Amino acid sequence: MLVIHPKDRTTAMLSALYEGLEVQVVDGDCSTKEMNRLLHHVSSQERIMLLGHGSDKGLFFRKDDTKDVFDKVVVGHPHAFHLRRHGGNLVAVWCNADCFARAEGLHGLFTGMIVSELSEALLYNIETTQEELERENVKLAQRLRALLDEEIPLDEVPKRMLALDDVHSPLTRFNYMNFHYM
Repeated sequence: MLVIHPKDRTTAMLSALYEGLEVQVVDGDCSTKEMNRLLHHVSSQERIMLLGHGSDKGLFFRKDDTKDVFDKVVVGHPHAFHLRRHGGNLVAVWCNADCFARAEGLHGLFTGMIVSELSEALLYNIETTQEELERENVKLAQRLRALLDEEIPLDEVPKRMLALDDVHSPLTRFNYMNFHYM
């Protein structure tokens, strides 16, 4: 499995999705050419995980995660051809990954907006605390990992994630409802 997860303290909890597995992890900056080469050499039978921050334009990379700016899109439109080869074997957890997938004709498990920082909670008017964010997002990642380890079909994951929400706070309702199979 190939995992693209740019290092970022605010998405570090997503490492629970692949810790302990035999995977190739790309956690730094890659040129478009390097990323295309990596994606090209992954068998279409292997899963690709794309994790971190992003938008409808793709997965972001930033050199300094203490700043609120991103340096570039590390996986975006130039990589869509290689991602489409994987059919439904993609797992993408970043804000608005579902919009990117729709625009690029990708299939798999994608998230919509996922609140991982207090600034995002304020933007979406979601009452929460830093403690709840940290605790519940770790649980969210662990629960998704459990479903993936159980080999639950990706098309069933969104409804299973909803059923696993045991807190039903504004934060957890928002995040758990933002898993989509396409």
